Amino acid sequence: MATRTTAASKLHLQPNVDDSEEILAKLGYKQEFHRAFTPLEVFGVAFSYIGLLPSIASVLFYAVPNGGPLAMVWGWAIASGFIMCIGLAMAELASAAPTSGGLYYWTYSLASPRRRNFLAWIVGYSNTIQSITAVASVDWACAIQITAAVGIASDQAYATTNEQLYGIYAALVLSHAILVSLGTKFLARLQRLYILLNVCLCFIVIIVLPIATPSQYRNSASFALGSFTTLDGWPSVFAFILSLMAPLYTIGGYDSSVHMSEEASNAATAIPWAIISSIAMSAILGWGVNVSLAFCMGTDLNAILTSPIGQPMAQILYNSLGKSGALALWCFVILAQYMMGSSCLLVGSRQTFAFARDGALPFSQYLYQINGYTRTPVNTVWFDAALALAIGLLAFAGTQAIDAVFTIAVTASYVSYITPIATRFVFKNDFKPGPFNLGRLSFPIATIAVSWMVFMIIIFFFPSTAQINAQAMNYTVVVLGGYMSLSVFWYYCPVYGGVHWFNGPKSNFAPAIKGGDEDSVCARKENRDTDLSGSAVDS
Repeated sequence: MATRTTAASKLHLQPNVDDSEEILAKLGYKQEFHRAFTPLEVFGVAFSYIGLLPSIASVLFYAVPNGGPLAMVWGWAIASGFIMCIGLAMAELASAAPTSGGLYYWTYSLASPRRRNFLAWIVGYSNTIQSITAVASVDWACAIQITAAVGIASDQAYATTNEQLYGIYAALVLSHAILVSLGTKFLARLQRLYILLNVCLCFIVIIVLPIATPSQYRNSASFALGSFTTLDGWPSVFAFILSLMAPLYTIGGYDSSVHMSEEASNAATAIPWAIISSIAMSAILGWGVNVSLAFCMGTDLNAILTSPIGQPMAQILYNSLGKSGALALWCFVILAQYMMGSSCLLVGSRQTFAFARDGALPFSQYLYQINGYTRTPVNTVWFDAALALAIGLLAFAGTQAIDAVFTIAVTASYVSYITPIATRFVFKNDFKPGPFNLGRLSFPIATIAVSWMVFMIIIFFFPSTAQINAQAMNYTVVVLGGYMSLSVFWYYCPVYGGVHWFNGPKSNFAPAIKGGDEDSVCARKENRDTDLSGSAVDS
């Protein structure tokens, strides 16, 4: 009789350097994508997903009113250490089981039999909404940056409307859907351009901005490194904690390389190192950018926040470089933001594809399709784009509603990060790490990572200002809570709910045929009713 395996036991593989396709087969999946991404390009996906300078520009409004220069400089440094702990814990899991399903696959594999289906379901849905809101938040920020460029060009005389912003946003989303529908090799090579542009932009701000800034906008070291200012009414300590939203949003989405596992060569080593190196480079370059901005932003923080340009960093560049210089540099920031949006949709489409492959999404039979010409999941690309367009409609409900998309991108990702990292230690299992191994540091690093994420999720549900009203409310808990409630209802829905049919990751190998390979094919199939054979037992 053929030996049957489970997803739980499949996580306990010890992959070699050059056997990515074989590892994927042992995890239960056949190779469907071209493995066109080199380790450098996998790093490029994670680094461009972070999109360092445009991301800092997008969320500078969190740090400036909640601590000013001190929060920008030292808040970034503090948050980077905790972010690295999360990345290290995730990298160890990614090395053990490099698959596009990533987070929910690990959760299922390491949880107890009674709880694994539900936990995998929750992680899969939170990771899916995180991927889609990442597209929405990045492209909405890009639309704002485009209107800021128009504001600079018109000497701050141009004011945009929500209708115009949404029109620009829709054009960005649709253009990204077209781009990401192209072939894997083309998308892989683009990452090299993305790396180059992002690194160059950071060095321009770090080196050129201090040289070009007029004396009236140059700040002393005591101001740039030690001035603390609160403009939103919160107590100092809490305001500083709120300012951490800026680095946490910027250096986020490092699971992006995980979702490219099935298109990467040497995935068991390339994926964990892409996670770690993208965080490390972003932390170092981002700190340099924030220090440069703190020295060159002037002392009137309120003027930066309320500028007619509508974008704090754009105003700083305008003050330092003048109209022509600021406009030229800002155009490259917009380009980097656009590239970031394409990476977000690329990664999100792979997460959606993996979740549909396991039958967890509505219309999974239509979403789990590979285009015969491009060899990419075109259906999931356009599905994610359509949902991003729908999320963008929140702009018409008010500024706070669309701003909630930014915090949802962090909080939803943290829900999906916490669960597999914690599950590894909460439940009894036979986890065996891959080539990347933290050894005895695994548990303390995971403890720090999970504790930090739980704490910050609570913080991100607070409104940005102490003067609370319907317009100033933080709607993150409403939007995210509503979405997660729907996913739970969908799981427990009588007769039709996932509890009746969702059994976690399932093999996509074709049914066995007569011949010598029958046993090897059968060995890859899932058998959800068998014991976990000591790999993950109910605790």
